[in-house]
Amino acid sequence: MIEHFKIEQLDLVFGKNSKKVFQALDAGQSREHIHQELKHVIAVQNVNFSVYKSEILVIMGLSGSGKSSLLRCLNGMNGRTIGKTRGQILYLDAETNQRINLIECPKNHLRKIRKHQVSMVFQQFGLMPWRTVSENVAFPLEIQGIKSTERIKQVEEKLEIVGLAKWKSHYPHELSGGMQQRVGLARAFVTQADVLLMDEPFSALDPLIRKQLQDEILELQQKFKKTIIFVTHDFSEAIKIGSRIAIMDAGKILQIGTPQDIIENPACENVKRFTEDIKGTHTFLT
Repeated sequence: MIEHFKIEQLDLVFGKNSKKVFQALDAGQSREHIHQELKHVIAVQNVNFSVYKSEILVIMGLSGSGKSSLLRCLNGMNGRTIGKTRGQILYLDAETNQRINLIECPKNHLRKIRKHQVSMVFQQFGLMPWRTVSENVAFPLEIQGIKSTERIKQVEEKLEIVGLAKWKSHYPHELSGGMQQRVGLARAFVTQADVLLMDEPFSALDPLIRKQLQDEILELQQKFKKTIIFVTHDFSEAIKIGSRIAIMDAGKILQIGTPQDIIENPACENVKRFTEDIKGTHTFLT
């Protein structure tokens, strides 16, 4: 399997004196002690894992576990402009087919990767209310400098895929929550990015729409074979869509594996608590 990302010994600290915090970590001081004494937050601590090409890796945990903070490290939103990271985030650059460390790569290279290779889908959709559906979806292409005729063609293709072709001239406030999220998906797909980072994209939706969009993500994945890193706090959602699941708590990954691995062989009591309501209700093919 091809590693799209390889994350090694990743720490993320929020606060002004990250050097002092890293020294405290290396000296064996706890996350809680550092927060109390140094008034800094360790959002991610000594995280090591790989993300394989064309898989759906689900990162899950309770609020404050570090899952969204970790996700935002994978496109440089955290660690470059917000907080400070150390370690390695090795990314397989689609242009050069070479691995680069996103923590150290030049800013213009990182911006290029964000524009063309790694797209983000947010929980609150992030739509611009003054733009129509088509104009919202076209926005990444405008940033890329794509000509108007090509933008229109690509936008129409992606709106057809997510079932919103007839709504292209409407504004976000005229759409339901589920439809707004589909606009966000179309906007992510229109960039042609190989990687989609999805930060609790369905958590604000009602259960029926949420289930429908989960099904649609799986269908789209079958068609486009994207690498998807999906954050959720819902274990049922993680089991349904994840090729593998990484469970986080207090900034650390407690266990990573297939849904079957996680349910049948929980690595610790915290993981076991996540699986208690699920075990016995799912049958896995062997």
